[in-house]
Parts: sequence; C-alpha cells; structure tokens
Amino acid sequence: MKSQLLTILNANSEPVSGEKISEKLGISRVAIWKHIQKLQACGYEIESGPTGYRLKNAPDIPYSWEFSQRESRIHYHDHVDSTMDTARQMARKGCPDFTVVIAGTQSQGRGRMDRDWASPQGGLYFTLVLRPDIPAVMSPRVNFATATVLAHTLRDLCAIDARVKWPNDILVQGQKISGMLSELEAAEDQVAYITIGIGINMNNQPPSNLPTATSVRTLKGTAISRKKFLADFLDRLEAKLLAQDFSTVIEEWKSISATLGQPVRIVSRHEVIEGKAVDVDPNGALIVETADGLRKTIYYGDCFHNPV
Repeated sequence: MKSQLLTILNANSEPVSGEKISEKLGISRVAIWKHIQKLQACGYEIESGPTGYRLKNAPDIPYSWEFSQRESRIHYHDHVDSTMDTARQMARKGCPDFTVVIAGTQSQGRGRMDRDWASPQGGLYFTLVLRPDIPAVMSPRVNFATATVLAHTLRDLCAIDARVKWPNDILVQGQKISGMLSELEAAEDQVAYITIGIGINMNNQPPSNLPTATSVRTLKGTAISRKKFLADFLDRLEAKLLAQDFSTVIEEWKSISATLGQPVRIVSRHEVIEGKAVDVDPNGALIVETADGLRKTIYYGDCFHNPV
C-alpha cells in the first residue's frame, strides 16, 4: 500500500485529496492517514493541508516499498550485523530466488578472507540470494556476471570508468569502490543457492585508513540516489541471469578488466604467487605467468596489482 500511495503522490506536483486517493486505492481516508503517518515517521516529507497531500521530499533509503515490482523480495534493515548472515539464514529457510537483504549500516560486514568491511552511513550494502539452475562447477560465472553488471551500472549511471579486478572487486582509476563476497551451498552437485554480498561506496566517505578506496560521491562531487542505482542494477542483473546464457560471461568480464596485463601478487592462505596476469579461464580462475615463464592457474586468493 505504501508503494501505491507513493506512486500517486509522485505523479502529482499539486496536493492530492484524500478522497481521490481513497477512490484509487479502495481504502478509507482514515487508513490513508495512517499510511501517511508511517511514511512521515520513515523520513518522507509529506505536506498535509485542506486540499490534500503533497510529497515534498523522500529519503534516499531503499525501503522495500520503493521497489514496487520486487517489494515482497526486498528486506531493508536500518542496521544488521551482516547482510550475508541474514541472507544465509533466509536462504536456508527457503526464501525465493532474487531475495535482497539491504542494510543502512553493518557492525560485522566482511570481505574476502574474513576481512572487516567498513559500512558507514551513505554506502550501499546488500546481499542477494540467487538460485540458478546450474551445476556447482559453473557458480563462479554467476559471480563474474554480477561483477560485470555492477561495473557497467556504475559506468552508465555514474559516468565513471569502473573496471573489474579479479576476483570480484570494482576499481575506478586504481581505487576500490566496491567489493563482493559470495558463498555457495550445493545439493548433489547442483547449486542450492548462492549468496552474493556487495558493498558499494556511494555517498559515504571511505575511512582515512583506506587510502586506496574511493566513493561515487568523492569522484562525482555530488550524491547519487542509492534507490535508483539499486533498482537499475537489480533489473539488469535479473535480466542477465534469467537469460541463462553464461557462455559469454568471462569474455564480457575480460573486456573491462583492470587485472589482465598487470603484474600481480596473489596471496592465499597457503602460498604467495607473483607474476603477470595473462588470462582468466572459462571457470574464472586467474592464469599468472611467473618470472621463469611458467603459467599457474589460481582459483582463490587476494590479488594485489603492481606489487613492489
């Protein structure tokens, strides 16, 4: 109901009478007033007068009702420990494909290899629950597709030169603007679900102890609507995944790669490998050519560009 009410108010620059809204929505004027009060409590500036209601300003908060076609699958929280943890619990309880858990802030947000992910106000932090009908061996392609779609959304909506860094970061001019973390559960070699956690520095200022990080606002000098950005990204990604064509994913990722051709250091829990990143194989593994001319295929690890 909030979504329908906001649609009516957004479509009119002049006040809309309670009677007119009542006719359109089929609810009483008292019920309308209660919904208006709830929206006002959530930060919406809605002017109320003798001629009706007028929306003056809406907060840039991705509430579920801001996504009318997805409302039942969007779960917004002002604060959680971790959207990944919340999404995993929902996935195990059978939540539908393309469920999205969003948080205003996180206290235990994390990146790869259990690193903390700073989650200050103004960033965009969410986890997707995906249920692609594919064998588990193909699951890295879903991650690469997601990273590629995210980079293109940043390029198109924010006009910044976003590029993908193996395995799943997004860089702009060598600075990190987004990170991604994925977890998988499989049954009989088929994907049961994939959770993909994404953190984007949108309108926040990255912490001073992360000099290699940047944000959309820092680059553009102005705030970007998180609601509009997320809606566009979700539309693009869902269309991509519904097509179920993963044959071109790796080549699409390569076309905007910041890693290929770079000298890199790959650090895993067991070893460190240095060399030049020369390719990515069909399953998403990075191929590194070492100083002695050997090529090594790397499936997991942290990737550092231009090591010294």
